[in-house]
Amino acid sequence: MDKQDSYHATIASIPDGEKRPLWSVVIPTYNCAEYLRETLASVLAQDPGPEVMQILVVDDHSTKDDPQAVVTELGQGRVEFYRQAENVGNTKNYATGLHLSRGKIIHLLHGDDCVLYGFYSNMQQAFEKAPEIGAAFCRHIFMDEQSHWLRLSTLEQLESGILNNWLERIATIQIIQTPSIVVRREVYEKLGGFDQRLRFTEDWEMWTRVAANYPVWYEVEPLALYRERPGSITKLCLNNGDNVRQIYKAIDIFKLYLPEEIISKARKKNAIYLFKYTSLLLECGANKPAIIQMKALLKFYNSYYFFAKVFLLFVFGGTRWVLRKLSTSISFSCI
Repeated sequence: MDKQDSYHATIASIPDGEKRPLWSVVIPTYNCAEYLRETLASVLAQDPGPEVMQILVVDDHSTKDDPQAVVTELGQGRVEFYRQAENVGNTKNYATGLHLSRGKIIHLLHGDDCVLYGFYSNMQQAFEKAPEIGAAFCRHIFMDEQSHWLRLSTLEQLESGILNNWLERIATIQIIQTPSIVVRREVYEKLGGFDQRLRFTEDWEMWTRVAANYPVWYEVEPLALYRERPGSITKLCLNNGDNVRQIYKAIDIFKLYLPEEIISKARKKNAIYLFKYTSLLLECGANKPAIIQMKALLKFYNSYYFFAKVFLLFVFGGTRWVLRKLSTSISFSCI
């Protein structure tokens, strides 16, 4: 095993001849039992039965709630449950779920996210229509803590089908939210699990690695729900600047299997995204998080023109008009 592979959990293949379901729905949880009921209900509402679908909850040693009680009550023996002996972190918890999966297609569904009716039938049709694909994902809906719908993800193409030039698109900016994507188990067997060096961007690196090796299908219908909540790993990373460090750490890992042209675009595109995010923080009066974000970004992307933009942003940070001008004027050509 080389150094790169040592960061990826090895996913052993299922022995030949063993009876397997088509699906494994793996639901990682950690202190989110209040949402797990809704997550499980969204899966069970379209459950084709145990011969077709394995449903497994893998808990990362929750300390604030009891996900097993929810599984027992709602699952009624239909849903498997596994609890880590100690907290191992989200990446290793994913690996446990992949090890315990038996299905040919795996859906990692976070314990606070959901799917809409028709998700599994539509994804199944994608693999039937294009057996060469390694993964398929759909458009997703962002929702808040109360399950109110907020907005739709960007439409990647007008019709469902295999994506063109997908590797460059996914490698330069994170587009996919985990509940919206399903992956052949044999893909994880070949490529290994999520990169254990990453905490915030392990999913982005995984989907990029998949795209570097397989065609990917896109379903235009929004059939997955991604929950945004203040206590999530994503939000915590935004508050301490770790999101910036993790984004550029993932890009460094991309160097091992992507051309320099794509790496350069990824660095620029994420700098633009983070700059715009910082300008919005300032506009909302969140000065401390904005400063933390920008200080972290300047450590990884500090060209002369970009530094000048940052200087102007903070000098005129109280003027909304200036912020809007800076956010809309910055482009690839100026950094």
